[in-house]
Amino acid sequence: MNTNPGAPSGGVSYIPAPRQDMEYICADCGAKNEIKAREPIRCRECGHRIMYKKRTKRMVQFEAR
Repeated sequence: MNTNPGAPSGGVSYIPAPRQDMEYICADCGAKNEIKAREPIRCRECGHRIMYKKRTKRMVQFEAR
């Protein structure tokens, strides 16, 4: 019997990845901010509320039609 009630029936338990802080850039002053889940979206330097999500460093490739 499976001891973990949330695990799938295949016997392999799913362990969620730890939540990482997302890095955002302030639209007003350009400061880098790390914002966690459930944290208010606000620049720590100037208090501005418009933040840009930082681009990924992975290569992103789209297929043209």
